[in-house]
Amino acid sequence: MIKVALVDDQENVRRTLCRVLAADGGMKCVAACATGEEAVRQLPAAAPDVVLMDLEMPGMKGHEATARLLEKMPDLDVLVLTVHDDTERIFQALRAGACGYLLKRTPAAGILAAIREAHRGGAPMTGAIARKILTAFHKPAPAAASAPADEHLSQREQSILHLLAQGQSNKEIAEHLKLAVETVCWNLKRIYRKLHVQSRTQAMLKYRPPAT
Repeated sequence: MIKVALVDDQENVRRTLCRVLAADGGMKCVAACATGEEAVRQLPAAAPDVVLMDLEMPGMKGHEATARLLEKMPDLDVLVLTVHDDTERIFQALRAGACGYLLKRTPAAGILAAIREAHRGGAPMTGAIARKILTAFHKPAPAAASAPADEHLSQREQSILHLLAQGQSNKEIAEHLKLAVETVCWNLKRIYRKLHVQSRTQAMLKYRPPAT
């Protein structure tokens, strides 16, 4: 059973999502918050596995609530669910630590599938948004922003990060590279330390492949 929390200032959205989760059978709604402040106060006790996070709310915005929650709950998966698809908000949310980004026009079945994917360690997002992320990923970093030599990623770490950028889960990466899932997880922790990030998406956004 996947425990899901909702953070959205619109009561009708929260109510609809609660019904969608209840009808699935494999998920349950453990909290429904109307503001970011409420989420930061209540969700640590509710201990959800996945949070569906709106971005534009009165008071604390969704990206700030995401960052605050991840400080308290580092293993939490925050999945943005919003009407906004502009690049600034996408990167703001992902840099805050969100693991995926969906639009509210996504059908209920797509939202449920994304929750499962996030819970498995994936990074679900709509196709158009994924293309924006991949475009940023492939842009060369300025020379001044290059990581110190001792923080360069190994060939295996680069391969894992490349597959990560394609939205593959830890299990899929392990199968592709013929590694144990535990080995992939261990390498991901090393990648996070080297890039000074805390999540899969932050690593994907920060790393740039070496220029060829």
